[in-house]
Amino acid sequence: MKPQKTKDLDTLFKKKGFLPQERDHTYYLLYYKNKKTSVFTKISHGLREYGDKLLSQMAKELSLTNSEFEDLVGCPLTYDKLIEKLIERNRISY
Repeated sequence: MKPQKTKDLDTLFKKKGFLPQERDHTYYLLYYKNKKTSVFTKISHGLREYGDKLLSQMAKELSLTNSEFEDLVGCPLTYDKLIEKLIERNRISY
């Protein structure tokens, strides 16, 4: 996967329905129908850029394949499509 800047990931997650929560890292919690789901990922405060290995980990945390995660980052995967995939994979319920 193409490396991603931390600030770009922050902006992306916020646009895709994730709300940040500051702890030891910044956790991005996905909300659906105004309720917090069990789907989340995190970004370290100290990293400026995420490489292939950490992006693959993020994809796994979000129950996405690497190519689906690239679509999420590249924007073809919308919030609605993300929710659809997570419902299909029983990560969230409607």
